Amino acid sequence: MEIEAPKIYEMEDYDPKAAGSVDQAEIHISETEEGDIMRAKVLDSVNHRKLNARQIQLSSIAGAIGAALFVAIGSGVTAGPVALLIGFIFWATVVYSVAQCQLEIVSLFPLDGSFIRLASRMVDPALGTMVGYNHFFAQTSFVIFEATVINTLVSYWGYSESPAILISVSLLLYLAINVYRADLFGEAEFWLALGKVLLAIGLILYTFITMVGGNPLKDRFGFRYWKDPGPWAGDSPSTRLESFINAVNTAGFCMGGPEYISMIAGEASDPRKTVPRAFKTIMARLVVFFIGGALCVGILVPYNDPTLVTGDGTYAGGSPYVISMNRLKIPVLPSIVTAALLTCIVSGGNAYTFNASRSLHALALDGKAPAALRRLNKNGVPYLAVIVVMLLSCLAYLALGSTSAMVLNWILNFCTAATMLNWCVMAFTYVRFYSAMKAQNIDRKEFLPVYSKLQPFAGYWALFWACLFIWLQGYSVFLKGNWNVATFIFNYGIIALAGAIGLFFKIYQRTPFHRSKDVDLYSDLDFFDALDQHYQQKKDDLPPATVKDKIMAKLF
Repeated sequence: MEIEAPKIYEMEDYDPKAAGSVDQAEIHISETEEGDIMRAKVLDSVNHRKLNARQIQLSSIAGAIGAALFVAIGSGVTAGPVALLIGFIFWATVVYSVAQCQLEIVSLFPLDGSFIRLASRMVDPALGTMVGYNHFFAQTSFVIFEATVINTLVSYWGYSESPAILISVSLLLYLAINVYRADLFGEAEFWLALGKVLLAIGLILYTFITMVGGNPLKDRFGFRYWKDPGPWAGDSPSTRLESFINAVNTAGFCMGGPEYISMIAGEASDPRKTVPRAFKTIMARLVVFFIGGALCVGILVPYNDPTLVTGDGTYAGGSPYVISMNRLKIPVLPSIVTAALLTCIVSGGNAYTFNASRSLHALALDGKAPAALRRLNKNGVPYLAVIVVMLLSCLAYLALGSTSAMVLNWILNFCTAATMLNWCVMAFTYVRFYSAMKAQNIDRKEFLPVYSKLQPFAGYWALFWACLFIWLQGYSVFLKGNWNVATFIFNYGIIALAGAIGLFFKIYQRTPFHRSKDVDLYSDLDFFDALDQHYQQKKDDLPPATVKDKIMAKLF
């Protein structure tokens, strides 16, 4: 009689539930062998995790702060300074709530693909597939936006040559930084993001100095534009509501952060320490950069200024800061700021390329994209995924056939909807995660490496508002006389496309919706605990920290 060979489980595939009642002796993996396999997996992961604490902090800022904060925010100014400020403050609470959701779940499971694969695990594989492709499309669109907005900026200097040259240079630069090594990306982002931070702080100081009279005109304009033309665009309650929704839509496009930290987590060194630190700094950057930026542009430029970028292509150098400098007859500085904004474009496009490629790689790891996209080069970079992102980013050449401002407006609408859909899924994933811990009688404070005191309220707050505004963000196309097919498609097309992808995988693969009591909260925990111990041991073996090390540890 032929005896069936005992099943041998690889550590990557071993599932205690699937193994059922199989005797440990039959698995043919001794404790020593298990330890060796785990050590090999840990060392392999350490070699893959190239991004250190300072690179993660600045890279997450780089992903959150793009050209939108300095250029596209001009479209939000048209809502009125108070409407813009309130809209940004309100939306900051939503972004912060999403960050609190990601803080807990990503710190526990700092996986490659992060919130994409966690949606599959906590809710339904079809939902993970949907949000994965949605994030991929959104981040690729952001790359296109950054490449296209270059033409908007350089036209300030009277550049009239073909925009194809600038688009090609920017795309090749993104490719060069991202295709070889993750730490090369991290180092480039560190210095570029540092430049962004200095620029943002410099523009805040510029606003204060000029509003009190520190300008060539000696004009102490203060909050003049809050009185004339006024704090709010519109004379009736309905038009003011429209202004507020427009301001929130602008905030939805400009603000980011949680998704970038989540995606970086899969390549972070010592993730259980570095990832929570990055999440905990989100409130500071929301207040300083985004709310501070909304306050500044509302002070500097009246909402009825004809040179603001409103999608009609009337003004190429459309940064509200540059507009204000020209209004105040300030020499040289507009050119310096415009040049600095170009470095922001390089940084933002670089970060978006990273995120788009990792999204595609995560989908491939879960079998939802071609297997070839799983391939890594010797430095652990999914180079084929990077190349695919760059090929799709060539859609930026659409700017050759239309005005840049029109293309930017289309991309802005598309990315706003896609970003809000991402946040809907991230919040819903957390709500299911919280429900699973409760159903399985798990004490959050004991189980999680770090927990938020705002949960589960923050999860429900983010879920409600993100779901509401994903439909409101394109409301204007339904107003009388505003119907436009292209505008409708770019506002709502991504929702239909992502939904169709999710539905297809749900039906085709018959993916299960995980009930709270059945959600897998334990797989991979042994690995991440071992990884955490490895990094702790490395720290213990290091010589005493120098003054420089202590300063860097405090900063990052």
